[in-house]
Amino acid sequence: MNTYLRILSFVKPYWKHVLTTFVFTILYALLSGASIYLTIPLLSTLFQESNNQQVTTRSNVVENSSGLLPEWIQNIKEEISNSFNNYILGGDKIDVLINICVLIVIAFLLKNIFGYMQSYFMAYVEFGAMRDLRDKAYIHLNKLPLSYFKKERVGNLISKFTNDVNIVQASISATFSNLIKEPLTILVFFGIAFSISWQLTILAIIIVPVSTLIIVWIGKKLRKQTTILQSKLADITSVLQESISGVKVVKAFAMERFENRKFMTETNNYFKMALKIVRTRNSSSPITEIISVIIGAIIIYYGGLLVLKEGTLSASQFMGFLFAIFQMMPPIKELGGVNNRIQEASAAADRIFVIMDTEPLIKSKDGSIKLSEFNNKIEFENVSFVFDDSNETILDDINFTVNRGEILALVGPSGGGKSTLVDLIPRFYDPTEGKILIDGIDIRDFKLNSLRGKMGIVTQDTFLFNGTIKQNIAYGLDDYPFEKIVEAAKTANAHNFILEIPYGYDSIVGERGVKLSGGQKQRLTIARALLKNPEIMIFDEATSALDNESEILVQEAVERLMANRTTFVIAHRLSTIRNASKIIVIDNGRIVQKGTHNELIKDGKGLYKKLYELQFRNVTNNIQHLQQ
Repeated sequence: MNTYLRILSFVKPYWKHVLTTFVFTILYALLSGASIYLTIPLLSTLFQESNNQQVTTRSNVVENSSGLLPEWIQNIKEEISNSFNNYILGGDKIDVLINICVLIVIAFLLKNIFGYMQSYFMAYVEFGAMRDLRDKAYIHLNKLPLSYFKKERVGNLISKFTNDVNIVQASISATFSNLIKEPLTILVFFGIAFSISWQLTILAIIIVPVSTLIIVWIGKKLRKQTTILQSKLADITSVLQESISGVKVVKAFAMERFENRKFMTETNNYFKMALKIVRTRNSSSPITEIISVIIGAIIIYYGGLLVLKEGTLSASQFMGFLFAIFQMMPPIKELGGVNNRIQEASAAADRIFVIMDTEPLIKSKDGSIKLSEFNNKIEFENVSFVFDDSNETILDDINFTVNRGEILALVGPSGGGKSTLVDLIPRFYDPTEGKILIDGIDIRDFKLNSLRGKMGIVTQDTFLFNGTIKQNIAYGLDDYPFEKIVEAAKTANAHNFILEIPYGYDSIVGERGVKLSGGQKQRLTIARALLKNPEIMIFDEATSALDNESEILVQEAVERLMANRTTFVIAHRLSTIRNASKIIVIDNGRIVQKGTHNELIKDGKGLYKKLYELQFRNVTNNIQHLQQ
């Protein structure tokens, strides 16, 4: 129940619309009752019941209900009844028939107008509340650290923002529409039925407690099954997302049949679970209806006795009573489904609130200051890092200093901790031990946005958004001067190839930049970093996996970007290593060597010399070959 109350908190800002919905719902329920009640005088007229018979029957009804209703209510009831009889039922049979037909048309017309208005305002509340829920969840998602996204599957997250939110949305109308409209409708028809025969009405309401017990039991079962179903749907989304993203690998390894089997396994699991839920959900309505029909048959039998033997009811009144009772059944059935939908919504909402309740470990602490200017140096003091989920030590007691304007190259075997080290600088992660200082201040004391605002990052895994080249370079900057975008593209060696593409800077790059080559995408990411004009640059294998020509163009752009900036480079290209102010060699999370290129080469027994001989000599030969 706490989960559902939390869902309703998103409805609170729309209380005016909810109130308007409530007013239209009341009018709708009253006119629904009026449209049915008008069938009694209509049937009386058509059956040509005598006035004496109708008066006698009404006297019997009043007499039967006199012990149950206060005298003032009886007086009001009689006054309304007399006025109705005088103004509507006065005149001959044809006049009465015309009057009743006109009233029926007016009643149904107004009922449908109010029903439409009620539905519209309810939809406004539904979609508005779910928009706010999605927005709040998405904003919180963007606050979560990288470690969260490494543990969560993308397909699972997407499923929570789409399928789960849609289920929650359906429950809002169940609460504010069905739980208001249906009880009001039931109350109106109950009042009509009670005014006709309280004995029959008491007999009719036996259906409510019996149905309620069944409904509650089904609802609890349904909530548990819905949680499992949404998890199965998330599995389908994850497989689909992975296979589409890795379509090149799938085709390269001829694994289409393997992926097909994996996808069909997940869809079959979803199919089985969906059928189980359908069986549970759909059992509520027929069970309720069967019970209603049994009670209805008993009512018809008992009512028939009142008409045929005791004469306390006229045929038209009994028919009107039946109309009123059977008009109560659809809203009772709807109420039967309300609990099911609330349970489904609560299960879906639990999955969404898991995101919103995850505390972001990386955030600006209270009292943090803005990093306005970077003046002197960046220091790593006894920095260690351990992944929480594996207890694996990635970095162990790292100490070094980088002065403003220097280039620091990080070298070492794959998996040694180089990428994790540079990820600590913009606080994608926080050190498990030790601290990182900028101008003598712990980076955790700076506002997170101001810290990252000083940095530009270019990685091997380039990411472009499915927009134009211009939008990707000026990422997040609306109406940015086009001249500045072109200038950044020229500096990044991207301008020429952009002009060769149809539509130039307005060309759509496709999802993840699929329409561009690796070198072209890398140069666009460099242009994007250039436009930000950061004081601190981080390059994580920015030129690996490129052909020689693209690598040279990208490297030229990298060297321009590094000028007059404090730069951290996870080194791949020899010229970068040679130009570095300092080189740090990392192996198994520890610094094993420090120095310049020449100093480390002279140390013939060090790891750097071995890496140089294995990797960078080939690069030197390629450069010499190109120069020839």
